[in-house]
Amino acid sequence: MSEERFELIAPCHFGLEAVLKKEIQKLGYDIVEVEDGRVTFAGPASAIARANINLRTSERVLLKCGSFKATTFDDLYDGIKHIPWARIIPRDGKFWVTKATTNKSKLFSQTSIQSIAKKAMVESMAATYHVNHFAEDGDEYPVRIFIKKDEVSVGLDTTGISLHKRGYRQLVGKAPISETLAAALIMLTPWREDRLLIDPFCGSGTFPIEAALIGANIAPGVNRDFTSCTWEKLIGKKMWYEAYDEARSLEKSDVDMKIIGYDLDSQIVKCAMKNADMAGVADYIHFQAKPVKDLSSPKPYGFIITNPPYGERLEEKETLPELYRCIGERYRALDNWSMFLITSYEEAEKYIGRKADKNRKIYNGMIKSYYYQFMGAKPPKR
Repeated sequence: MSEERFELIAPCHFGLEAVLKKEIQKLGYDIVEVEDGRVTFAGPASAIARANINLRTSERVLLKCGSFKATTFDDLYDGIKHIPWARIIPRDGKFWVTKATTNKSKLFSQTSIQSIAKKAMVESMAATYHVNHFAEDGDEYPVRIFIKKDEVSVGLDTTGISLHKRGYRQLVGKAPISETLAAALIMLTPWREDRLLIDPFCGSGTFPIEAALIGANIAPGVNRDFTSCTWEKLIGKKMWYEAYDEARSLEKSDVDMKIIGYDLDSQIVKCAMKNADMAGVADYIHFQAKPVKDLSSPKPYGFIITNPPYGERLEEKETLPELYRCIGERYRALDNWSMFLITSYEEAEKYIGRKADKNRKIYNGMIKSYYYQFMGAKPPKR
């Protein structure tokens, strides 16, 4: 079964589809479709393991089981019943519709979609296994259904706990940025591991840690497992072992990186240190309790990548002009640096004192944010 081709769906943050697409292509898989907030690609069964272990910017990996048009609940029932569920789900498998989302469609009741889909799955599997009752005391097979303009996509969630849960972030600050979003924002910059990187609002350390994982080529999912690790009908244990071994063999142990994380709160700096230790990248990052007004460096051509306070979460609105003015002053004092910051503060450029070279709209959760990109000069070729 290993040579059979499957379609896999990788959801991501809106606005970051191009970064995810590039990651998938780097793994060697063909892109089938790019839509808002998701990329569909094709590959063999081993792609399930490799994508879960290696993708930095996707939220999860779904195995596409079927797609069809449905304007009535009868259409939905028939479409789901026709999917050959027993090819993947064993007789003792636990299966349910964990999530149903609809957009511009005639069917919109999530609970109705979930219960009708479950009945159709039972009917489909009963025809193969010749039983009418399933104990469901085995491995888990969570199903996700998307309906857009009456087109239904049905996928099995191969991931389980979201991919942003790398396993290192035991402790977080008040307004953390997700690991997948942080990784994508770093990958949108020209930063490389031989360039100095500072995050002056590091919080629990997500930007510095994700940068160190990228710089050392440590796969984000190499130290965790996934729901589909036990799906023997689809992907054998050997494929998982090979995918984990491959990821570990590509790690760089001799990389020379200089990453710095500052934060005003000394307690959160201690949390960041513990998180970096859990992620196995503590040697690459220097954390320190320090205010942004003290930000300086004699080195040229460095990078600031940061998630400063927005005003709607941590700081009172009145303090934001002075804070962003200070960010601008400290940035101008640096020699040929580039600065990348994500914020929902609409007047960021005004107080920083410079128009961004690029500005990308990105949704951080439900908050509409802007990723401001201030480009410094490129260092001379060595």
